[in-house]
Amino acid sequence: MAESVTSGRPIVVVTRRLPAPVEFCLAELFDARLNADDTPSDAASLAAALRTADGVLATVTDRLDAEVLATTRRKAAIVANFGVGHDNIDVVAASAAGLVVTNTPGVLTDDTADLAIALILAVARRVGEGERHVRAGAWSGWRPTHMMGARVTGRTLGIVGFGRIGRAVAARARHGFGMPVLVHTRTRVGRQELAAVGGRQVDTIEELLAGSDFVSLHCPATPRTRHLIDAARLAVMRPGAFLVNTARGDVVDERALVEALRDGVIAGAGLDVYEHEPAVAPELVAMDNVVLLPHLGSATLETRVAMGMRAVDNLAAFFAGADPPDRVV
Repeated sequence: MAESVTSGRPIVVVTRRLPAPVEFCLAELFDARLNADDTPSDAASLAAALRTADGVLATVTDRLDAEVLATTRRKAAIVANFGVGHDNIDVVAASAAGLVVTNTPGVLTDDTADLAIALILAVARRVGEGERHVRAGAWSGWRPTHMMGARVTGRTLGIVGFGRIGRAVAARARHGFGMPVLVHTRTRVGRQELAAVGGRQVDTIEELLAGSDFVSLHCPATPRTRHLIDAARLAVMRPGAFLVNTARGDVVDERALVEALRDGVIAGAGLDVYEHEPAVAPELVAMDNVVLLPHLGSATLETRVAMGMRAVDNLAAFFAGADPPDRVV
């Protein structure tokens, strides 16, 4: 229950610009303090929001660590995170402080899965490299041996993490491109669910990496998954294989990835997330066998509005004295 609300409408600080329909809804329901300039929040501004608001609508780029959450004279009782991931929030510290945290699951599955497939196609067929070639005026016409890439149809896709997004990618790969699917996840996947996508579950990541032409990452960022893909595991991959990451940047040891790409340990990578985001290793920027995107996994108007409305629903439920539907802690 929102005991911090003493009078009038709850004050909600919104840390970044959100799609217009979401901001309109927030303004209708709450005393919403919007971020018209879309200025990123630092630790000081986040601490100030926790002191002055009844609730904070944060995004995955807002670092709400234990120190920020321990701010004195905290008024806020809920942080509604705009994103399915919540590794930007120290949920242990939040729980200890009695702070409710919510996220926005489910609504971004299809768009993120679509983007994973787009990255597979783009890196295999040298789409980014080809577009740069044309824009630079370097194309001299069609020729049989020019910019040959790798076939996608019928090749084996390894999926690390088989939640909503991993399953959606598997379905697209199997039914759209006839790709056999290998799956590695912490829990056992049902036989019928695997059969629906032509999948086979393997017991170790190493077995998946060794048997896949493409590897797509769909696991959350936790201490357990940090640098899950490191130099040793990259070395297990096939020399002609490609790594795609639409999950979280620190699942991959970025320095080890740079070295693997430079030394031909793997053929290429498609990345939507980065270990030190928004910074991208300059070596990756310089490589033609890497497709780089600016964290676009959920970036469609439909999904970003749906994410915002999910956050609004969580806030509205909390301030009405109900348990938020997407409560994390």
